[in-house]
Amino acid sequence: MDNKLLLIILDGVPWRNFRRLFGNLEGWVDSGDARVWKLRSVLPSTSASCYASIHTGVAPAVHGSTGNANVFRLKEKDVFSQVREAGGVTGAVAHSYWSSFFNRHPFDYVRDIEYDEPESKSINHGRFHSMTGYGKDNQMTPSDVDLFGTLTNLCLRFGLNYGMLHTCTLDCMGHRFFHDCQEMDHACFVMDEMLAPFITRWRDLGYEVIVTADHGQDERGHHGGRSPLQQETALYYFGDADGPDHDEVIDQRQLAPAILTRLGAPVAETMKHASFLK
Repeated sequence: MDNKLLLIILDGVPWRNFRRLFGNLEGWVDSGDARVWKLRSVLPSTSASCYASIHTGVAPAVHGSTGNANVFRLKEKDVFSQVREAGGVTGAVAHSYWSSFFNRHPFDYVRDIEYDEPESKSINHGRFHSMTGYGKDNQMTPSDVDLFGTLTNLCLRFGLNYGMLHTCTLDCMGHRFFHDCQEMDHACFVMDEMLAPFITRWRDLGYEVIVTADHGQDERGHHGGRSPLQQETALYYFGDADGPDHDEVIDQRQLAPAILTRLGAPVAETMKHASFLK
């Protein structure tokens, strides 16, 4: 496998916050170096349910993760397993739920916090954090620049064909402060500023890059339901593929087949939604 792609998931960012607060991402849209579409999450628009759907391409009613209290090793084929089937190298820097869904469950704080398993049929190189003790008074989130640096380290050391990064910072901030406030404006600005140099570096390394969120958040910091603020987010694409018209809304279940199509890996039969990238 020669193609390379990175998926960056910024947890809990509604469409309107991406479009009005992420100046670097929007600047690349203006210059033509990136394209942006609205993406609608599955229901429930809850983190774990969306994580599972992003990589399996099926709805929560199918894969069975109906919320954050329902995390287990998924049975469906997923992006990691399909890339491995095609001979690609995979990596993930993310919340521990991702390791539980796509590698091993339950998550072991010693065994699974960091692993390099070249023969794995799923995630070869994993760097995970659990956010144990998370609450409004203490977010328990790593610095995002450290996460971006860790993913870049894996790309350079192991030649990842597919790498996925997930950060909960903005989701946690939204639950604490809600979205129409100075604290949230600043948090989005800082995320955009931290992310931008890494996008340039990843592109220079030959990666296509997708930046999106698992779901949005409403004016009370809630998600899980179907209101536009909860369910709709943005998807930014850096690459050479053809995509839909700018006003087309992407179904979250289209992400898995899109990633696999761009990498040249087989799309699983269970992934019924068409890729939005050609």
